[in-house]
Amino acid sequence: MLEMKHELVNLDISEFSYYDNILLNLKVLPHEAEVCVPKYYRREREAELKQRRQTMDEILKKLGFYEEEEEVKKMTEEEAVRLIQIHERARQGRLRSQFMKEIRLLKEKGKPEPVSESKESSNLSAVLNIQKTWRGCMARRKVQRRKIEEMLLIGMVHPSFMPSEERKKAVEVQKLRRELQQQYQAEYEKTVEEEKELCRKTKGGQMMEDMADQIRNWYMQYKNQSGKFPDLPSEESGGSALLFRSSSRQGTESSMSKSTAGSSGGRSKKGKRSPKEDLAKKKKEEEDEDPGFKMAPSNFLTDLLTANTEYDTVWRHKLDDPSEEPYLDMIKAEKQAEVEAELRKVVDNMMREELEVLQAALDRDRARKGKKVKRSSKKKKGRRGGKKSKKKKEKDLTPDRTLESLYEELITNGIIKKYPEVPISAFKGERSFANYELRQQGKDPLPALGDIRQVITEYCILPLGSKTIRQNSPLVRSLLIAGPHKSGKNMLVHAICTEVGAVLFDLSPANIVGKYPGKSGLIMLMHLVNKVSRLMQPAVIYMEGAEKPFMKKVPKADKTDPKRLKKDLPKLVKGIGPDDQIMLIGVSTTPWDCDQKALQQTYNKFIYIPRPDYSSLSFIWTDLLFQYSGVSRQFDVGVLAKLTDGYTVGSIIDVIQEVMTCKRILQLVVQPLNHFELINALSKRQPVYKEEEDMFEQWLSKTPIGRKKTRYLEMLAEKQAIMQTMKKK
Repeated sequence: MLEMKHELVNLDISEFSYYDNILLNLKVLPHEAEVCVPKYYRREREAELKQRRQTMDEILKKLGFYEEEEEVKKMTEEEAVRLIQIHERARQGRLRSQFMKEIRLLKEKGKPEPVSESKESSNLSAVLNIQKTWRGCMARRKVQRRKIEEMLLIGMVHPSFMPSEERKKAVEVQKLRRELQQQYQAEYEKTVEEEKELCRKTKGGQMMEDMADQIRNWYMQYKNQSGKFPDLPSEESGGSALLFRSSSRQGTESSMSKSTAGSSGGRSKKGKRSPKEDLAKKKKEEEDEDPGFKMAPSNFLTDLLTANTEYDTVWRHKLDDPSEEPYLDMIKAEKQAEVEAELRKVVDNMMREELEVLQAALDRDRARKGKKVKRSSKKKKGRRGGKKSKKKKEKDLTPDRTLESLYEELITNGIIKKYPEVPISAFKGERSFANYELRQQGKDPLPALGDIRQVITEYCILPLGSKTIRQNSPLVRSLLIAGPHKSGKNMLVHAICTEVGAVLFDLSPANIVGKYPGKSGLIMLMHLVNKVSRLMQPAVIYMEGAEKPFMKKVPKADKTDPKRLKKDLPKLVKGIGPDDQIMLIGVSTTPWDCDQKALQQTYNKFIYIPRPDYSSLSFIWTDLLFQYSGVSRQFDVGVLAKLTDGYTVGSIIDVIQEVMTCKRILQLVVQPLNHFELINALSKRQPVYKEEEDMFEQWLSKTPIGRKKTRYLEMLAEKQAIMQTMKKK
C-alpha cells in the first residue's frame, strides 16, 4: 500500500491522492476507507513503554519537576452521603427563602382589582385555558420527542448520552481475548521448547551417526573416483547440507531435462528464433500496446507469494480448532529440521578433523610408496556477506557509558522530552469530497484536514511502527509540517510519537540554547542523539521553528543562536537508513523565512496544513459542542461553521473552553447556549488572513514537488489552449 502511495505521488505530482469517484461508485464513506494504525504497534511493547514512562517520571521527580502529591484520604460512602445531604438541604433552604420573599412582595402590591364576571364563569374559563395550554404543550412535546427519535435513528443529530455498557463489555471481551492470546502463546512456546529438547535427546545421537556415515561414504566415493579426498564446504557456505541438497537437486534437474528433451525432440528447427529476436519482438509488442502507468515491482511480492503458497499447502485444509491447541506434528517436523541443522554443524566440524587424519594417512602411504606428495594449499578465506557498506563507522565518544546513564543525561538536559499521549484520531477533520473533480478540471485544490491525517499515517506512523515496513517501503527520512498558528502541527508530532511509542528528541534552537556549548559540546550532543535514538528505536527528532537553522539573517532580538545546527542537521538526516526507525520532523509557521535550498536538502517531504474547510469546521463544532449533554441537539452549527471560516482548529477549541466553564455548563438547563456567546469569544482571536495564506501557497509552489506541479499545470494549460484554437479553425 505504501509503495502504491509513493507511485501515486509521482503520478499525480502531489502528496495527496483523491479517489472520491471510486468511493462513490463503491458506496463507501471516506472515513471507512481511511487507513487505521495497527494496535499491535503499542500492544506488543506495552511493558517496555510502561517501564520507560516510569524511568522518565523517576528522573523528572528527582530533578524537581514533579511536586510530591499528598495522599488524599479516600471518603467513605457514609461521609459522601452526609456531605451531599448537607449541600442539598442548604440549596432547598435558599430556594424556600427566595420563594417566601417573592410571596411577601406580591402581598405588598395589594389585592387585585375585582372582576365583574361571576365566580362560576371565571372558574370555567380558567379551567378551559389551563386545559388548552396543557394539551397543546403535551402535543408539541410529543411531536418534538418523535422528531428527535427519528433524527437519532437516521443519525442526523448526536445523542446527548452515549450508553457505555456495551462499549465496556466490548473492551472487557477484547481484554479477555488478549489475555487468552498471551496464555496460548506462552503454552505454545513451552511446547516448542519441550519438543525440541525431546527431539535432541531421543533422535540426536542417531541423526549424528547417519550424517557422519553419509559424509564418510561421500569421502570414499570421491576418493575412489579421483584418488584423493575432497574438501568439505565451509560453514559460511552451508557445510555438508549444501553438498547433499545440491546433489539431490542436480538429480531432479537431470531427470526433468531428459523428459523435456524427449518431448521437444520432434520440433522442427525452422521454427526456432534467437533470444535477441524474441526480446525485440516482445519489446515492440509492449510499445504498441502502450499499457500506460506501470508500477515498479513490489518488495513485498515474494513474501506474499511465499505466504500464499504456504497457506495453500499447509493451512487451507486445516479445520478450525476451538481449543486452540498447537499442531504437534508440524512442531515436531519443524524442530527436527532445526535440531538437524544444529547437529550438522557439529558433525561437520568432527568430519573436518577426521578428514585431516585421513589425508595425513593417505600422504604417509604415498610417501612409503615413493610418490610425490602434493601439499594442499591453504584454504582461501571466503568473503562474508556482500559488498562492504560505504557508510563510515562513527567513533563512539561514550564507549564506557551505559544506555541508562545516557538516557538520564538527555532527560536532565531537556533533550528527551515527555509528550502528551494523543491518538492520531484526535486530529479532527473531514476528508475532501470534491477534490477529485477539481483536479480533473485542471485545478490544484488544497487538502482537507482528514487528508493530512491520512498522509501523516502513511508517511510517518506506519513505517516507524514496523521495522519490516521501514526496510522494504520507500524511505522517508524527514518531514516538514507547515501551517499557521494553532493549526495542529505539534499535536500531529505528539500523535506520531504516541501511536508508535517513540522517544521524542527536541533539537529546537530555543531548547538547546546554553546546552552543550562550543564545538566539542555540539559534537557530543549530535553523538548522543545519534547513539541513543538508534538504541531506543523508534525515535522522532523534533525541530520547532524548522526554518531557523537556515535563516539568511538572524534577527538581533533572537538570542538562541538558531544557525548552530545548520551543518549538522543535513548530516543527521543523511545518516538515517532503511534499518533505522528514526525520523526528523520539523514544524514551522514561516517556512519562507530561510534559505530554501538548504531547507529542501534537509527535509524530504513538505506538508502544509491549510485553514479548515466548511465540512471540517462543521464536523469540529458538532463534535466539540455536543460533548456537553446540556447543549440542545437543535443548535445550529452550520452558522458557526460559516462564521469561523478562516479560523484554525486551535482557535475554535480555545473559544469553546473559554465559554463552556463549569458554571455555564450547570446553567445550560435554564439558559440555553446561544451563538452570540461563542461569537464574542471568537472576536478576540486572530483568523488566518488571505495574505498569510498566499505566502504559504507561494512557498509550497517552490518546493520540489510544487515546482513539478506548476510545470505540469502550465503544460496542461498550453495543450488545452492549442486544442481550443484547433477547434475554432
